Parts: sequence; C-alpha cells; structure tokens
Amino acid sequence: MKKFGWYFFGIVLAVIVGLVLGWWATRQAGTNRTVNSQLILTALHDRGFLVTQTYMFNEPVTIDDSEQSFWQNLLWGQVVKAHGVIEVNMGIDLAEINEDDVNVTSEGVIVNIPEAQLFNSRLVGAINVENKQGILKRIFDNDDGYNQALAELTKQAEEAAKDPELVSRANERAVEEVERLIGYVVTDREVEVAVEE
Repeated sequence: MKKFGWYFFGIVLAVIVGLVLGWWATRQAGTNRTVNSQLILTALHDRGFLVTQTYMFNEPVTIDDSEQSFWQNLLWGQVVKAHGVIEVNMGIDLAEINEDDVNVTSEGVIVNIPEAQLFNSRLVGAINVENKQGILKRIFDNDDGYNQALAELTKQAEEAAKDPELVSRANERAVEEVERLIGYVVTDREVEVAVEE
C-alpha cells in the first residue's frame, strides 16, 4: 500500500508542476506579443462588413403611369399606391482598411476608417398595394404593381438613409465599435479611431 501512495503522490506532483509550467509559459508568450499594424489589420479584416446602424422606414409611395388624355388613362393608365416597412443597414467595410490607415506608436494606435455606407436593404413584413388600372391594362397587362412598389419603397428608403445626420450616427457607432474591437488586441496603449472624410 505504501508503494501505491508514493506513486499516487508522484503523479499528483507531476500534474501540478506541469500545470504551473504550462501557465507560466503561456503567460510569457502572451506578454511578448508585438503589436503592429498587420496584427490589427488581421483582427479587423476577419470581421468583414461591420453593420453599425439599422434604420426602419415606412413612407408611402405613389407610382403614376398615367397617360396624357382622359381616354388613354381610362384604357391604359395605372396608379399604384403602396406602403411597407423597409430596413436599411449601414456600416463600414473593414476589408477597406489598409496598412496606411493604421499607425502604431509606443503611446498608442491610430486607425482611420472609411465613412459609413449602405450595406443592404430589405422588406420587413408585407407591402400594402392599392392599384388602379385602366380597363384594357387590367385585361391585357394585369400587373399588380408589387414589384414596382417594392423597388420604389427600397429606393426611397436608401435615399433617406443617406441623410447626413443618419450617416453621422452610423459613423459615430463605427468609431465606437472599431475602438472596442481593437481594444481586444491592444490592451496596453491608447486607441484612437477617426473617420476619413
């Protein structure tokens, strides 16, 4: 029984010494990591497109394909009225940041990011469409107006998202998010992020 006790003690001691040495080695490896622009670029490029702001627009649209005269309108005219909710996502493409945009010094890190841009837009829910068509248009070319309405609602929402105040909000959030992301990589220096104009 005494031999078993010594073997058990030796195994436990070896495991404890191995854990302590492993912890010490990884701690030393972590402190010797050199922060450079390539390390920061890799961390940012791995994220792809960073969506910083999402806007919802619910504005009605009217598409008037009326003809010139009363009779032409009665036969071939079309007026589509629609409304629906369009979601527009804005942010920055982190892949556009290059080595010239990252400046690493002993005091801190300065990163220039591109201005926020449109990422995508999509319909949320249904579109309510009211379609008034001329008699012959309804018989021979019965278009419910859904595709036209969706295209016009999307176009209108994307234009509204380009408002300078909304772009400014998306830029502010981009700066905050990029600072947070770089903060995971650079822990010992000040991080400053600026939007290129």
